[in-house]
Amino acid sequence: MQAVRSTISAVGSLQIWLAGHSLGSAVASLAGRSMAKTGILLDTYLFNPPFLSAPIERIRDQKVRHGIRIASSLVTAGLSFALEGKQERSSLEDPFAALSLWVPNLFVNPRDHICSEYVGYFEHRKNMEDLGVGIIEKLATRNSLGDLVLRAFGKESEPLHLLPSANLTVNLSPSPDFKWAHGIHQWWRSDLHLQTRKYIYS
Repeated sequence: MQAVRSTISAVGSLQIWLAGHSLGSAVASLAGRSMAKTGILLDTYLFNPPFLSAPIERIRDQKVRHGIRIASSLVTAGLSFALEGKQERSSLEDPFAALSLWVPNLFVNPRDHICSEYVGYFEHRKNMEDLGVGIIEKLATRNSLGDLVLRAFGKESEPLHLLPSANLTVNLSPSPDFKWAHGIHQWWRSDLHLQTRKYIYS
């Protein structure tokens, strides 16, 4: 973070891109998130960024995946509502919403269980809005169960893998194995079958 701040001071934020792969993308994401909280929005490119969650996206049955995500959203939203009520944080600006102007570019492969949950995370948010229960999802989408449990025990925690907004690019090309699906080399191929969608938190 000191290096990023020093570089911004020297050349300005418009001259800086953050980029990383796997663990490097997690570091780049933390730097981008930290700067976004101060109002500095850096162009960010995250290749195979880790998403800390149960691998729901690996379940083949779409209805089962959808059902699990809905149940998880209801539990997460309920816990979030209960904790926010206790801690009286509603008067403060939602830090998750404050990050929504920062739109990092995510590059994920659905066969890579380390990052594939970003596909389901953003699709589920849209599905919940389409079902008319976007209010529930707004509570659930900015919290993880693990962070809520820590908060219940008085330990302040922020789900760093959850993003309000993103340009999500999914590699739909065949992947022979996990090593290929997680590797950086896949993104340099000229014959990729890619799908890109923009998700903006509002």
